[in-house]
Amino acid sequence: MRIRIVDAFTDRPFAGNPAGVLLLDAFPEDDWLQKVALEVSHAETAFAHRLPEGGEADWALRWFTPATEVAMCGHATLATAHVLWTTGAHEGPVRFAARSGVLIASPAGDGAITLDFPTAPLTAVDVPDGVARALGAEPRTAYDTGADVGDLVLELADEKTVRGLAPDHKALAAHSARGIIATARAEDPARGYDFVSRCFFPNVGIDEDPVTGSAHTALAPYWSERLGRLDLTGLQASARSGLVRTGLRGDRTLLTGHAVTVIEGDLLV
Repeated sequence: MRIRIVDAFTDRPFAGNPAGVLLLDAFPEDDWLQKVALEVSHAETAFAHRLPEGGEADWALRWFTPATEVAMCGHATLATAHVLWTTGAHEGPVRFAARSGVLIASPAGDGAITLDFPTAPLTAVDVPDGVARALGAEPRTAYDTGADVGDLVLELADEKTVRGLAPDHKALAAHSARGIIATARAEDPARGYDFVSRCFFPNVGIDEDPVTGSAHTALAPYWSERLGRLDLTGLQASARSGLVRTGLRGDRTLLTGHAVTVIEGDLLV
């Protein structure tokens, strides 16, 4: 079968977040899926197969990190839609049946893709004891993001603080189900983004994720309330970096970005 590596939330290779993508006839045993994801060794590998016509979704979709299956993944969904369209396996908007519900990907013009995801429910919580020491910065606020995302959103003082983080990943693992989203208002919105973030997910085998679509289902409502606008752009300030355009639509969040296929080959096992 064909396997592809796609850089998501970027319009150029070797940036954004790489994801493995495999289109299957059906899902094999979970153990095989996990071994493939470990072999690919990117943040997520997406596995999809076509569903019968007439249902609520067109393709079934699952995502595995090198360590475990996850309930929601934005960049690997965007990568899968990109593969479906560039290979001719699907035309027009595509509905994915996933653990987190039906997720929709649509062409957005200029080659971009828009994902329609559930908005993460934000619940204000106390900053956990020890999280500032583990992160290396003092959070201003802390919010839980609900079961599907499973992160703790921490607003920090400024963009410089977010960019300069060097956390203790092992210590961070104690403070959320998946990981930590560190964020701050953009220092200069004229640079083309409204807020910055970095995402640390030691509990699923990813010390730092390059660009995280699912995190932006929490960042969109968080920053839309504070900045007074429904449509924003987030920069995930990892070493690879990437832009996510967000659109808050009540209980749904639109995530828009580009994708580039960088590797295509045959999986021989």
